[in-house]
Amino acid sequence: MLVECGVNLMSAEHTEEVAEPQAAAKPPESVAGSNSDKPRNEAADTHNGKPNDADQEKEAAPPATPVSPVKLRAQSRLPALDDDADVGVQKEHTVTRDGKADLLFTGELLASAAPATALKGHWQEFRIYQTNGGKHVFSKASRSVFEEPVDTYEAEVFDPAPNSVPSHLIRSVREIARAKPLTWMDAAVSFFGYDPLAKALYRKLSAKFEEQIS
Repeated sequence: MLVECGVNLMSAEHTEEVAEPQAAAKPPESVAGSNSDKPRNEAADTHNGKPNDADQEKEAAPPATPVSPVKLRAQSRLPALDDDADVGVQKEHTVTRDGKADLLFTGELLASAAPATALKGHWQEFRIYQTNGGKHVFSKASRSVFEEPVDTYEAEVFDPAPNSVPSHLIRSVREIARAKPLTWMDAAVSFFGYDPLAKALYRKLSAKFEEQIS
């Protein structure tokens, strides 16, 4: 009887020794260190190691063009211009033109025109002057609210003397008017054309630019 009890006790102790290490077993390291334990937002930051579309758009976006405060004030006053008070006033004028000498003369500003709004920050300014010597000066300025690119300026002079009229004005107007004598109004149309801003300029003049038909 004693022998059987001793055998049974030894068997029970052996069973406990085997069971203890099994209960303390840890999960494999490969499972504990898997990506499933990482926060979901880390995986959402990239797709296959590439930046997302929002980051690419930020990198590709060009830098904003600086705006000139002086030009911005000029735009805010459109269609009014800085020299509107000079219309009909005898004074010395300086008309800027690119690539050529600026024009300096004494006379009066007959009319000027600008649009009511500046589309995408760009607009044009048209002006017609008359000098004390009987010449007419046509000025066209292309402006914007941005510091770059710079504003551009064009100008032409119409002199009633035939030898002083620019050859490109003579050709363009004669092709339209044929035998009609060249006048300063013909030269103005050749320079400004008939777009809406040019027509607004012509309406401010006493001369009739409309084509009369019967």
